[in-house]
Amino acid sequence: MTREWAWGGSTGAGIDVGVIDSGIEAGHPLVGDVASAVALSYDPTLEDRIKREEGPHDDLFGHGTACAGIIRKAAPDARLHSIRVLGERLSGKGLVFAAGLEWAIERGCRVINLSLSTGREDYFAMFHELADKAYFKGVMLVCAVNNVPAASYPSLYASVFSVAAHGRDDPFGFDYNPSPPAEFGAPGINVTVAWKDGATIVSTGNSFAAPHLAGLITRILSKHPDLSPFQVKTVLHALADNATE
Repeated sequence: MTREWAWGGSTGAGIDVGVIDSGIEAGHPLVGDVASAVALSYDPTLEDRIKREEGPHDDLFGHGTACAGIIRKAAPDARLHSIRVLGERLSGKGLVFAAGLEWAIERGCRVINLSLSTGREDYFAMFHELADKAYFKGVMLVCAVNNVPAASYPSLYASVFSVAAHGRDDPFGFDYNPSPPAEFGAPGINVTVAWKDGATIVSTGNSFAAPHLAGLITRILSKHPDLSPFQVKTVLHALADNATE
């Protein structure tokens, strides 16, 4: 197995990628087009308490655009879908987050970037069920682990691709961690990322490591669309920078 076999010549074409975040600024020079967008918010007057508004929307913070730009750099021909569940302070409700994840799974996204999480244990079972649903549908959930040493979900589940930041800047450089729950390391320290209003900033966080891996997974699936999450993890394990011979 080689990197050329895994993703050589691939552009991410044919793969739908969901970015669950603060929104994506369509038309940003580092992002381009967005295939679809839905904004979810909490409304206690509704039966399921979730309001869904499909159609173009803004990025309320910049964080989602940053993740989308990183994915686009690795997989320029992927179809990006913006699922906005976070607000202007980059915060939101767990029920809205879960509804956004379910929307992305049901709409056929093969890769879903989750540079967000919840630390509430009462949501453990709900997100575990959604993670399993994704796994058995062949959907790759790529999750940034918590930036502080505390539990967060769904990044700790075995069915997802959990990612933390390392300090190297090779966009296709990644490590496998032999001591999970964080399984993979990818660039996320002092990286230049897209931001709202067409801007770029330099920022640090596990949030930016996850989309590096999501973009790489998108390239792999574009070339090998029938691979399962288990098989993609095996490919990444074999081709990590720190893989043993």
